[in-house]
Amino acid sequence: MLANYLLLMHSLTQLPWANWCVSACTKLCMAMRWVKVPLVPGLVMAVLSLLAEHCWADGGGPNLAERVIWAVNAGGEAHTDMHGIHFKKDPLEGKLGKASDYGVRLPILRSSPEDQVLYQTERYNEDTFGYEVPIREEGDYILVMKYAEVYFAQSQQKVFDVRLNDHVVVKDLDIFERVGHSTAHDEIVPFSIRRGKLSVQGEVSTFNGKLTVEFVKGYYDNPKVCALYVMKGTLDDVPKLQPHPGLEKREELEEEEEEETEVGEEGGKKSTSTAPKYKVQSGPRTPNPYAADNSSLMFPILVAFGVAWSEGNADRLLC
Repeated sequence: MLANYLLLMHSLTQLPWANWCVSACTKLCMAMRWVKVPLVPGLVMAVLSLLAEHCWADGGGPNLAERVIWAVNAGGEAHTDMHGIHFKKDPLEGKLGKASDYGVRLPILRSSPEDQVLYQTERYNEDTFGYEVPIREEGDYILVMKYAEVYFAQSQQKVFDVRLNDHVVVKDLDIFERVGHSTAHDEIVPFSIRRGKLSVQGEVSTFNGKLTVEFVKGYYDNPKVCALYVMKGTLDDVPKLQPHPGLEKREELEEEEEEETEVGEEGGKKSTSTAPKYKVQSGPRTPNPYAADNSSLMFPILVAFGVAWSEGNADRLLC
């Protein structure tokens, strides 16, 4: 019986996608004759589970858009992106905060042309604000928040936190410091819900069916968000933004620092490397007018010396 059961499992995994359903049902009926009645329910569940996993691997499972359970274009109208994700019109319109389309005049780097609108509009508020996301099923989820700094041209101008059901999941977010001006940036937060508990970044709390995403007012300007969505899945399922050379260099340096730290800890010594992290610049640095030539500093001294010398010679002539 066990041999027949294993043979059945193997044959099911070899089925082509087009006719898996008919063949699976036929083989399942054949299996009923080989096993005793008490084993039938377990066999059925095992077969269906195996089929589901196999179909998912072959592309028969839900696509990215189908796994998104909630999506909003903050401060903007409804939009369907290149991945098929449908972002609804901002539900906070006219209720809380202010919508801004200041960014529509700017091209957004790292974003596809058809989806730049997701980074060009935003909602901000002079105090903490947020959105509520209903979640009815347990599982692994991903929160993706989209940002672009389209107003400020330097860091430490807009800095804020992000909370997920009172858990701080993003601390001191400075968009310009992360990626520069008019450049797309996604904050990605994985979390899970199981047995009435929310687990995120090593913290656990009671979950009542609503996920509250809050953008917390800080000392520097107002909190904001351009777009956000919640999907079922893992980090590998999230679409990546286009590459940013500056970010790649910074990530390489951070990885090297982490490796140095790990080596130091294994050797019994903690690494104290103070190598500065690469910061993305929005443009070439402004040259320092005083760095190239120091003659401007010497000029007043030379003038004063010349005047004193002239006055001394004049006094000698008068004498």
